[in-house]
Amino acid sequence: MASVSRRRRRRASTTMPEITLTPLIDTALTLLIIFMVTSPMMHNAIKVDLPKGNAKEAQGIPEELVVHIDKEKTIFLNGKTITQTQLLAELKKKIGAHKNKTIFVKGDKNVNYGHVLELVDQVKGIEGVERVALATQAAHVV
Repeated sequence: MASVSRRRRRRASTTMPEITLTPLIDTALTLLIIFMVTSPMMHNAIKVDLPKGNAKEAQGIPEELVVHIDKEKTIFLNGKTITQTQLLAELKKKIGAHKNKTIFVKGDKNVNYGHVLELVDQVKGIEGVERVALATQAAHVV
């Protein structure tokens, strides 16, 4: 009987080890701050200086397919570098059976207008493309 009471005392006297959450929370908050600082940098990786304009015609249309042309005439599709022939093939594949798609073209204001117009003309020829929107930077009205 004495051994049973000793076992109960041993069990009662042992405590569960505590897990401190402070280091885990500190690590999570540090990672959150790092992501908050670096995420805007990732969105601005393509440097395109858009021409200014007042028209706001394409409001409410999701920008699913965006073509950028920077001042060196490098073409990007949704942030990835691509050649002009690859661009047309990729757009055909992405549009597929979906109709009435809007393609957004964001051309740098220093790129030759003829080069942008040639690209827009080729994109318009793809089946399923309803509109090609030329993006501009909103002009500040004073």
